[in-house]
Amino acid sequence: MPVINYREALRHAMAEELDRDPNVLIMGEEVGQFNGAYKVTKGLLEKFGPARVADTPISEAGFIGMGIGASMLGVRPVMELMFWSFYSVAFDQILNNAANVRYMSGGQINCPIVIRGPANGGTNVGATHSHTPENVLANHPGVKVVVPSTAYDAKGLLKSSIRDNDPVFFLENTILYGDKGEVPDEEYLIPLGKADVKREGKDLTIVTYGRPVIQSLAAAELLAKEHDISVEVVDLRTIRPLDIDTVLASVRKTHRVLVVEEQKPFCGVGAQLTYMIQAEAFDDLDAPIARLCTIDAPAIYSPPVEAEQLPNPQRILKAALAVLD
Repeated sequence: MPVINYREALRHAMAEELDRDPNVLIMGEEVGQFNGAYKVTKGLLEKFGPARVADTPISEAGFIGMGIGASMLGVRPVMELMFWSFYSVAFDQILNNAANVRYMSGGQINCPIVIRGPANGGTNVGATHSHTPENVLANHPGVKVVVPSTAYDAKGLLKSSIRDNDPVFFLENTILYGDKGEVPDEEYLIPLGKADVKREGKDLTIVTYGRPVIQSLAAAELLAKEHDISVEVVDLRTIRPLDIDTVLASVRKTHRVLVVEEQKPFCGVGAQLTYMIQAEAFDDLDAPIARLCTIDAPAIYSPPVEAEQLPNPQRILKAALAVLD
């Protein structure tokens, strides 16, 4: 099976969908001539031409609004945000219009748009470029929120997102763009709303998504080698819809839970997840549910300090040991 990186997996997904469906378009700042701010769309303009891969002005409110309007007329735009931090510029378009149009039209108008781009800290670009808004996005009925952790998942989930008839917000991580993994040549889809057990275990369940999956797997290795502790790592992959059944099955096996997320703790995804676990599996728990989040402050510019602000293997290891104490 070929080994490609996360960035290439996203590119392959878009290329395959552009080939498959003439209604699919790529739009965003510098996605064409510059090959994308992170080179995710490299070569797509050359292959598919400016009618299918279009550079837009530096106006998120303008081009996201244009994409939403196009999607309501049957086009399937894949819109790139240079940073998901800039979603706030187009908040009205994304969460007031796209999220509600299908409901408010009585199901007569769909909005099959994908908005994708990086949403993460850890790259020392400051607080205004380091948001992880999946909790804000998922709070709005009518949308889907996807946060892949591997190249394999990124491709399969993006293809499913492009084919979906609702707005899909696809949150990537710039630090993962170079991570490599096995990705088959033959076409495959990963359904939205299906979690994946990335590592089997029996002593503790870690529930996570995005880059913290990679950090949690590293911590699980350390816990196995240094403490003889068997950790199960559940990757949510999609925040909305949320696969609570896979999470609960793991909890009922291990009886202890640590939720790890690159979110601030207040009103984060982990808060909702913790509530859902205790509501459905309280009697299966042998200890209180624990959460490990990004330290509750704006993203710190200093590289060594920001590395400690985010979840990392040592912070996860310490939190896991506390749950098992």
